[in-house]
Amino acid sequence: MTSSWWLDACHPLDPDAMEQARARQQQLTKPAGSLGQLETLAVTLAGLQGCERPSLEHVAISLFAGDHGVVEEGISAYPQAVTGQMLRNFVGGGAAISVLARELRATLEVIDLGTVDPTLHLPGVHHLRLGAGTANFARQPAMSEAQLQAALGAGRDSALRAAKQGAQLFIGGEMGIGNTTAAAAVASVLLGCAANLLSGPGTGLDSAGVQHKAEVIQRALALHALSGDEPLRVLACVGGFEIAALTGAYLACAQQGVAVLVDGFICSVAALLAVRLNPQCQPWLLFAHQGAEPGHRAVLEALQAQPLLALGLRLGEGSGAALAVPLMRLACALHGQMATFAEAAVADRPA
Repeated sequence: MTSSWWLDACHPLDPDAMEQARARQQQLTKPAGSLGQLETLAVTLAGLQGCERPSLEHVAISLFAGDHGVVEEGISAYPQAVTGQMLRNFVGGGAAISVLARELRATLEVIDLGTVDPTLHLPGVHHLRLGAGTANFARQPAMSEAQLQAALGAGRDSALRAAKQGAQLFIGGEMGIGNTTAAAAVASVLLGCAANLLSGPGTGLDSAGVQHKAEVIQRALALHALSGDEPLRVLACVGGFEIAALTGAYLACAQQGVAVLVDGFICSVAALLAVRLNPQCQPWLLFAHQGAEPGHRAVLEALQAQPLLALGLRLGEGSGAALAVPLMRLACALHGQMATFAEAAVADRPA
């Protein structure tokens, strides 16, 4: 693994498979374009999988968790202990993503990058312990260079495991009290946008809490004097372990030729980081939904993304992406199983 492995070439799309899929769409028993975004999705998946009729039987979900030192600034409605408690819930099967993974017959791995409780040991959780959460970025950089590299590498390793297991689709989830603050801080720099326009309620802040959150972010950005053309430094200074791991996972998936379905605000910020680090990865990133956090729309627009759903979600965990998988599977089924005009003996529109 090179020290800047994220710059390695990404897997190319298959233009012949896309053309074959596009031609097939024109022959199916429906008016051309009548299935809208589902047709585009099927053609895109064909190019990503290198076959005319793609499928999504094998879905891998990796959930990355980590605590955030900036919680010291009073930016969360929930106590920091919830991060570790939710890890138990994930592997115990009671969390939303646990339920969704079972229903989708998807694999689910849970990776603890660093919580405030150093004694936490849960069977079924990969405890990497990069630190007792990140440092308080309102006062110092969130993570060291070594921690940043380790977090990016943890995401890469997860993507490599998924590829080795034959995953056709990778979903990254996240858990970390305070991580909407970190995501808003990263997005504020990368988009050149004021923090108050990107900050939202997260786990349930009131309007005064949201204003305080934005003020904390603005003070931090002034402290670190960050520039949008230095995405790694931005990530190290105001990001989070799980955001870095998601970024690494997305980049490695693109290099391995595994399609990614990006979840909500935090995951979309990681996707933006990935694209800024290596623009070649962008075709491998599909977007599940537009969530309720106000910053999500701005990040999606910067990525020119067309999310599949808009349900007002703000749970995280990869849950919104998991909810979109049945729709994607149906897009593949329609593309692969509908009859052509010739097969069904149905008259096509005159040329």
